[in-house]
Amino acid sequence: MIAGAPRPARAVVGSHREKEEIFGAVYDPKIVRRIWSFVAPYRRQVIISVVAVLVFTATQLAIPLIIRTAIDRGMAGGIADHRVLVWCAAAFAVTILVNYAASYVQETVVGIAAEHVLFDMRRAMFGHLQRVSLSFMDKTEVGRLMSRLQGDVNSMQEFMETSVLSIGDIALLVGIVGVLLWLDPRLGLLTMATMPILFIVRLFWLPLAKQSFMEAHETSSIANGALAEGIHGVRTVQNMSRQRVNFELYDEKVRAHLNANLKAAKYAQVMVPIVDTLTGIAMATVIVVGGSMVLGRTLDIGVMVAFLFYIQRFFDPIRSLTLQYSVMQRAMASGQRISEVLDVPVDVTDKADAAPLPDDMDGSVEFRSVTFGYRPGLPVLKDVSFRVNPGETVALVGPTGSGKTSAMALVHRFYDVWQGSVMVGGRDVRDVTQDSLGRHIAMVLQEPFLFSGSIFDNIRYHKTEATRAAVVAAAKAVGAHEFIMRLRKGYDTDLEQRGSNLSQGQRQLISFARALVADAKILVLDEATANIDSYTERQIQRALTVLLEGRTGLVIAHRLATIRGADRIIVLQNGSLLESGNHDALMRKNGLYARLYSMNYASFDDIPDEMVKGGLPPRSTS
Repeated sequence: MIAGAPRPARAVVGSHREKEEIFGAVYDPKIVRRIWSFVAPYRRQVIISVVAVLVFTATQLAIPLIIRTAIDRGMAGGIADHRVLVWCAAAFAVTILVNYAASYVQETVVGIAAEHVLFDMRRAMFGHLQRVSLSFMDKTEVGRLMSRLQGDVNSMQEFMETSVLSIGDIALLVGIVGVLLWLDPRLGLLTMATMPILFIVRLFWLPLAKQSFMEAHETSSIANGALAEGIHGVRTVQNMSRQRVNFELYDEKVRAHLNANLKAAKYAQVMVPIVDTLTGIAMATVIVVGGSMVLGRTLDIGVMVAFLFYIQRFFDPIRSLTLQYSVMQRAMASGQRISEVLDVPVDVTDKADAAPLPDDMDGSVEFRSVTFGYRPGLPVLKDVSFRVNPGETVALVGPTGSGKTSAMALVHRFYDVWQGSVMVGGRDVRDVTQDSLGRHIAMVLQEPFLFSGSIFDNIRYHKTEATRAAVVAAAKAVGAHEFIMRLRKGYDTDLEQRGSNLSQGQRQLISFARALVADAKILVLDEATANIDSYTERQIQRALTVLLEGRTGLVIAHRLATIRGADRIIVLQNGSLLESGNHDALMRKNGLYARLYSMNYASFDDIPDEMVKGGLPPRSTS
């Protein structure tokens, strides 16, 4: 880093993210209806919880009245009425027991119901995301989806657990006001004279508190993003000696989070002394005014004691409801984001009359005047037509961006074509079920994705009913058996994250074995030999002979040397089909493929810019 140069603010990948709405409307009917669709199956538990919290509230209101009765009737005139006192003691004991039971039922039932609702939400979101079109996944950050699956759902849990309590707080507040006015209207009104002060304070407090909570939430997300990127990229960080710079950058993010949290904590706690002060003022009012009324014999002492008890509880529900206001706002925003995930349209769906591909389908693939792209007006494939016969191995070659991978995605119907049709087994892929396409088409990608679990489970991932003998046979066929058996637990070896305890070549061999176990009639190899060493590549080339036997093969390749043996080679450039034929036929045509091969270009990505634009190299005069 150059001395004196300003440090880039975003030097840590993931240290910044676009702001999302942290707080929504206080009440959004659409979101509430959507949340209720998940709560509805547990309405019985919700009703029980609401009844329990109302019973709990009633017992809280009853206790000061029992004490008032014991004082005014059980000790009237300084003479103890034991019968009244015994009845009051029994009533007090029963009330305490009912209070405990109602609190236990409410906490237990609402907690269990909330967990079940969250379980259903997570299942619904995950299930929907498994079916959404790849066009959505292509342009959506995984981290943001994870935030919605976890953070937003947790916000909903907080909301559901506190919403029942809010009903109790409102009932308690209304009940206290009603009882105070019933016991003595004049003293009750005088006691509540402090209420306007609280509402004025809250009017100024709420916007500032909301902003501070938002900043704390945002800085937390930024700091967590920087932390995750730093951990995932630790190899690169150490390789480039970036530890000190990255630490300083992360330190800035964490300090910003600390300051935001301290500010939020200040606003969260500022209401406590205010409420305590107003409570003290109200109690002092009761003691002074109520005491005078007691001395003047216009107020019973039991009523005054009850007033003091009620005032102690009067401001608690106000404080609780103030804090729950922010919880409800967060819940509305989280509910909106959860709804957005659940409402993502599934663009690629089975028709009502879609039929499965028959097991005896021939395995042919045909493109008929296919035009396709990811963004309107920007086609990736332009009027492409070709046919792959059953059992034929066809290689698609061309520079990056020519549409090779897009074409293969259309075969599996990850996307739908704009114009034309893609035929598999003589049927339009839009007329057959997606599940049957998945059974008949196996794909091996450039970056093999291995899942958590054993090597055995990963190899039979496509066909979970495959036997161990079939898995071992597939591994032997692709040359993976030897290195697997050298591992401590063999096929039962657990893979680390994405198979990081295996080399790139070993991971690719396992993905080949997975494809072989799948026993699909159509095999798609997308740059399957691009990131492996020459020795492993020779192993895979030998394995391909076994893998492609009796199957239709679609091979995407950049390196020309890897596809010489293909039955046919299709050359794509700028989304158009330029040439087609086997290696010898293309060499005789003396077109782009022949020129590149003759000039010893190892890959289509090595060709000069003018050739990418459609030109040809000059003919050799030698």
